[in-house]
Amino acid sequence: MTRERVAVDADTSTDDVRSIVGAWVETAVPHEWRDAVAGGGLAELRRVRPRPVYERWYPTFAASGLVAPTWAPEYGGLGVSNAAARVIDEVLAPHHLGRLNPLGLSLAGPTLLTWGSEEQRLRYLPPIVRNEERWCQLFSEPGAGSDLASLATRAERDGGEWVLSGQKVWSTWAHESRFGLTLARSNPDVPKREGITYFIVPLDAAGVTVRPLRQMTGEGDFNEVFLDGVRVADDLRIGPVDEGWKVASATLSGERQMISGTGAGGVDRIGGRSVERLVARLADGDDDPVVRQRVMRLYATERALAWTNARAREARKAGRLPGPESSIGKLLAAELNQAAQEEWLRTCGPAAMAHTGDDDTGAVVHGFLRSRANTIEGGTSEVQRNVIGERVLGLPREPDQFRGAPWQDIPRS
Repeated sequence: MTRERVAVDADTSTDDVRSIVGAWVETAVPHEWRDAVAGGGLAELRRVRPRPVYERWYPTFAASGLVAPTWAPEYGGLGVSNAAARVIDEVLAPHHLGRLNPLGLSLAGPTLLTWGSEEQRLRYLPPIVRNEERWCQLFSEPGAGSDLASLATRAERDGGEWVLSGQKVWSTWAHESRFGLTLARSNPDVPKREGITYFIVPLDAAGVTVRPLRQMTGEGDFNEVFLDGVRVADDLRIGPVDEGWKVASATLSGERQMISGTGAGGVDRIGGRSVERLVARLADGDDDPVVRQRVMRLYATERALAWTNARAREARKAGRLPGPESSIGKLLAAELNQAAQEEWLRTCGPAAMAHTGDDDTGAVVHGFLRSRANTIEGGTSEVQRNVIGERVLGLPREPDQFRGAPWQDIPRS
């Protein structure tokens, strides 16, 4: 079919937005998919719409401007208001049109919109929307995980270029990505948060080595990335020199919101089955009062998380700086998902100990194993609790005898 932008802009009323996007769904979304959702829900949709099929159709979605509707048209969006974007999401939600390139949309996008130059936004944002160039995050290091600001990857200026050397780790989807959002130490003579600069690194550049790390699920989504004298032009720098820590706040907030379920990537849960399906399972006849109490506690927590996410989403759309609600959402989502997957595992009973040959039980076990990373990735739960304690409860910062000392004078492992 013809790939066209929907006829919606900043002046379109919300009522018209609803009807126009609804008409787009009727013509652009294959009727087999719509029938599957109506007749069998998400499970049936997955059967008739496998991932390769969805990826082939995705350029139609991208061309419509609906992937990131609040972004300006020149960036691949529609430039609509926050209220219109909510209506768009309401119309699209029943059809499960997931946004591909989640790290590009939720991490690179907000960073470039807040700190990037106009040239950078025009160059990188449209391919992100079209899923033509995937992105990853090169932040954590073997000696700088929870204490990210202690990172040791060096950035040395050489004329109009920078030379980057160091090692990154736990870089999700780096092996599938075209670019990496990268923090590097540009000034070791100042306190650790003041001497960091933010770069875009092409992962096909000379000196970049990406090595997948095998997870206990058998997959290799995470990677370690080595930067050995990688040269990047100064126009690949985002934000001012030595102020990369401020730039990173936009990226980190986007990551937490994505993991907690509020980001543009549409990632409601990383690994496992939903609480809603547990509730549906109870409705099918499980009358054990203890089980029902556990599941309803999970459901109540998920509702509270949804409301917290809604506040974070509205604050971001209103143009306010990211607040601690992203840490609250990330912490709650991670621990809730682990508890939900443990409950799903209980439903399988002893079969989960030898799940080979049973696809349904195997999927439950896989979800349980994958969920163990939730409280580590995107900032550990311990880090999120520190943020909440200091920025929400007003508790004093943890003592740091090296606070204010030059980075090069701080002991490191």
